[in-house]
Amino acid sequence: MTARSETTRLDATFSALSDATRRSILLRLARGDATVGELTEGFEISQPAISRHLKVLEKAGLIRRSRDAQRRPARLEEQSIADAATWIERYRELWESTYRRLDAVLAKELKRRKAR
Repeated sequence: MTARSETTRLDATFSALSDATRRSILLRLARGDATVGELTEGFEISQPAISRHLKVLEKAGLIRRSRDAQRRPARLEEQSIADAATWIERYRELWESTYRRLDAVLAKELKRRKAR
């Protein structure tokens, strides 16, 4: 995968995750597949609004929709969430390393000041 396509995918993922309703939908789908009607029962918004949220999640690759006779259940796409978590983890490690270096500098400065 190219860096550009990874960036585009991550942009879509984080954009989709920026909405509280979509995050709640993902939490619900983590418990199992659900149709638009089933998802609507858990929210105080209309079925068309749920459908719009599902389209955003699907476009971001966070869910997949399939056909099961008359049903169109949505399913969580765990790999997309794992990819976002991997990206976050890389930066967490970088930030922790930076903070460790800062802590060392501050400790050294504090020791120097106490020595005066």
